[in-house]
Amino acid sequence: MISNLRTHGLVRGLLATAAAATLAAAAGTAAAQVSGSIVIGNAPPPPRVEVVPAPRAGYHWTPGYWAWQNHRHVWRPGVWVRERRGYAYADPAWVQRGDRWEFRRGGWARRDSDHDGVPNGADRAPNNPYRR
Repeated sequence: MISNLRTHGLVRGLLATAAAATLAAAAGTAAAQVSGSIVIGNAPPPPRVEVVPAPRAGYHWTPGYWAWQNHRHVWRPGVWVRERRGYAYADPAWVQRGDRWEFRRGGWARRDSDHDGVPNGADRAPNNPYRR
């Protein structure tokens, strides 16, 4: 009887250890949602080579990128997006922050040539990086 209890305790201990190891491994690659971005522990694969189509009037080509879906990287091919007057397009990108990787979604933002926080349309000196 005592031998049976020891075996039962040993099995429970091994199962608990295996479960903890599984959770720790999953946590290493888990994604976290931070202010609309995704942060993970493993780097994306190198970008795939894409043939960029001929330019199209009124459109912007955004290259393909590695998205994070179902706990793995999934390739999203490049697409044409319709241009928006007064806006600039930022392509989706992965940025390394220490040992983590953050995915920044692409999208349109008001043009701000001098990066002073004032959109060009409302800026009296849109090309003056020294004006505050």
